[in-house]
Amino acid sequence: METSCVVTGAGRGIGRAIAEQMVRRGHHVVVADLDGAAATATAAEIGAAEGIAQDVRDPESHRVVAAAASRHGVLTAWFNNAGVGDDGRLSELIEEQVRRLVEVNVLGCMWGTRTALEAFGPGGGDIVNTASIAGLGPVPGYSVYAATKAAVVSLTMSCDAETPRGVRVHALCPDGVQTAMLNAQNPDGIGSQLVHSSTILTVDDVARAAVGLVGSRRVVLAVPAWRGGLVRASTLAPGVAAHGLGLFAALGRRAIAKRR
Repeated sequence: METSCVVTGAGRGIGRAIAEQMVRRGHHVVVADLDGAAATATAAEIGAAEGIAQDVRDPESHRVVAAAASRHGVLTAWFNNAGVGDDGRLSELIEEQVRRLVEVNVLGCMWGTRTALEAFGPGGGDIVNTASIAGLGPVPGYSVYAATKAAVVSLTMSCDAETPRGVRVHALCPDGVQTAMLNAQNPDGIGSQLVHSSTILTVDDVARAAVGLVGSRRVVLAVPAWRGGLVRASTLAPGVAAHGLGLFAALGRRAIAKRR
């Protein structure tokens, strides 16, 4: 049976790495991205079935992508990877940034999940939502971004509980990843400092974890696991966590200074 797969936000970075791995697995992959030219170029370079322009904020765009995938095979996997990562405190972000974070990261994931559930065949399939360790606990300097990723984690858990047995919904929560998104953030901001207090992951690290969720019953996966556990634990003792965050920020500042 010929199988197809959708990866959103796949013109570069994590999405591209996921698409490349799914191609290697034998899937006919539809590469979707806001930058249509990047989607088309990536599809050609990695041997994907098709590249298509998509704005995940538009519910209809997901149906168009699903129809494209169905032309190449039975849809069995959908990766809601598209996302934006404006850093800064809530008080520092302008209204446009806040709306974009919510609309892309939350609504985009909702529309994609709903469309995938409608498009899967009788054999079911896997939905993998790219969330973040920031969605597992308090991350000052990333308040809005963290809130959107917490919503993705919550959506994932609830939808997985709602779906038939043949459908699995997963949330991948990576720590900081070396991408253009990370490079664009303010290195003097506390959010960036906290991210750099740990080893920065590569896009291939994240892609392997994302693809590894396909077919599994794991609902939420943090990478690395110890950071996910630490962030979750910080919600139990906010006072202690506040002191610890200062220590991690100091580690991050030293790491950033070494990179300069």
